[in-house]
Amino acid sequence: MTEREKGRPYLRLLRYLLQWTVVAVVVYGGLALYTFYGYLEEGRSPLLEKPLSVEGFLPIGALMALKLWVTEGLFDPVHPAALVIFVLALTLSVLLKKSFCGWICPVGAVSELTWKSGRLVFGRNISLPRYLDYPLRSVKYLLMAFFLYVIVLKMSSGTIRAFLQTPYWKVADLKLLLFFTEPTRTTLLVLLGLFVLSLFIKNFWCRYLCPYGALLGLLSLLSPFKVTRWESRCIHCRRCTESCPSLLPVEQSRRLSSPECMGCLTCVSNCPVQGALDIGLTGGRRLNPFLFAALVVAVFWGGVLLAKATGNWNSNVTYEEYLSIIPGLRELEHP
Repeated sequence: MTEREKGRPYLRLLRYLLQWTVVAVVVYGGLALYTFYGYLEEGRSPLLEKPLSVEGFLPIGALMALKLWVTEGLFDPVHPAALVIFVLALTLSVLLKKSFCGWICPVGAVSELTWKSGRLVFGRNISLPRYLDYPLRSVKYLLMAFFLYVIVLKMSSGTIRAFLQTPYWKVADLKLLLFFTEPTRTTLLVLLGLFVLSLFIKNFWCRYLCPYGALLGLLSLLSPFKVTRWESRCIHCRRCTESCPSLLPVEQSRRLSSPECMGCLTCVSNCPVQGALDIGLTGGRRLNPFLFAALVVAVFWGGVLLAKATGNWNSNVTYEEYLSIIPGLRELEHP
């Protein structure tokens, strides 16, 4: 088999490397946060700085903070990293398709590993019929619309400002930690249900339930980069369609504009004919897929480094504040 017929598997390897590097950073951050919390629970000042890699799991609070930043110019000093990660995810979607989901998001990486494991064990994955798939896909857009309505349209800047100064928001990451370290029976049942469904259905959470991904997908419609197929070179082998984790009909599209496309380039990497399928700019120009990947890294990690350099990354919550809140952490309710 010639290189022309093999496709470009190294693109998938590059994506896996980036995704699982992020997963490793988040897992390390979670373990470090657990250690950090242990010191606080014992009434001692931690010997390490609070890790911030888990801040990306606070998108609802980050959406509130974004509205406050846009309307009043106030950059949230309590969880600035959460706001930075949220803004970078939005920026990536506008510039480089839904590449945050396809190249960065650790939940997406774990979801992909789960359905591939299910396919390996059970021999196949299940594709839901259209009469189920379409209504279920609308759920994530309804959830997205709900959060946008409540936060962007209904919640005043003053209300958001007050919330971002509450004890609850100051320890929101620690409350999230307890969600996983001290789960309720309901939490365990929900997580187990999602896991089982994800074994059989490709990217079940991402495809049907994630409002974050729904927002990024709609913004990705603005991106000048789209997976583009050149009919004159296409041999209609269907490898692009069959390999697409979002179940999109790539072979039938000239230019893939769907908000479900994650820009993961799995279809491009599986195409056996050079020049038949690639990343295309508006106007028909091609973009080297390695350059696309480099731009994803540059925008995201460059944005993180810029935030650190400008003092918009570390929280201003003091150890004394943590020590005063921690004794009642489990009983602390959302205001």
